[in-house]
Amino acid sequence: MNQTAIVTDSNSGITQAEAKALGITVLPMPFFINEELFFEEVTLSQEDFYRHLEEDSNISTSQPAPGNVTELWDTLLKDYETIVHIPMSSGLSSSCESAMALADDYDGRVQVVNNQRISVTQRQSVLDAIELVKHGKSAAEIKEILESVKFESSIYITLETLKYLKKGGRITPAAAAIGTILNLKPVLTIQGEKLDAYAKCRGKKSARKTMIDAIRKDLETRFAKDWAAGRVHMSIAYSGNLEEARDWEQELTEAFPGVTFHMSPLSLSVSCHIGQGSLAVACSVALPEEVLR
Repeated sequence: MNQTAIVTDSNSGITQAEAKALGITVLPMPFFINEELFFEEVTLSQEDFYRHLEEDSNISTSQPAPGNVTELWDTLLKDYETIVHIPMSSGLSSSCESAMALADDYDGRVQVVNNQRISVTQRQSVLDAIELVKHGKSAAEIKEILESVKFESSIYITLETLKYLKKGGRITPAAAAIGTILNLKPVLTIQGEKLDAYAKCRGKKSARKTMIDAIRKDLETRFAKDWAAGRVHMSIAYSGNLEEARDWEQELTEAFPGVTFHMSPLSLSVSCHIGQGSLAVACSVALPEEVLR
């Protein structure tokens, strides 16, 4: 019997095809659109999602049904001794806490990682878990290691529109109206548990510069030692604006010569709350070398 299976959800940005190539399982996140149930990247493509968003369809996020989660685990445990389950941050969804409660009935065979990540940083946690399995770490050890480095990452995001922050009640209609008139582009940050405001900028160009300055500051202060040693993973994310993201990638590679950036779409769970046209830059510190020995 195989040792440990790795499970994550589609908030990681890992597609079903990528999951197959990596030898892991991705649980698709559910969405209700005009009261009809869809599953990310299974019955709901990126293109269809943004079309519904543009049409002002009634879209709401949900968490995987408990029965779907346990059915997946039960199937995997026929072939694996243990499971490491890496859901999105508990600060952004209740799906992590729900999975932890369900895991209580599995006598330690399912280890749910609460490492406060989403999108490209969550993806990096999955890649780290794969590496830890290769190095013979147990499911419990992998959970402990990933949670010990959960705050060793940063994400900065700027938006194209304030419409969805207003719709979600994160800003008032008056603030959204003023911000639109003034062409204000907020920069938001995820430093672990939740999405927070970081800065307000006049226009996308200014917001992009602010994000570069912000991530550079993190690299030169919080993560200085690892950055100097070349032990930081750098990533780009976007929401339905691939061409702009490619231009953003070019700007970042000029700002950080010699650095390779992984780029992938933002998870639809995030895009649902911030809309199309966002850009993000993120970093994640590589696993400590001692845990790979």
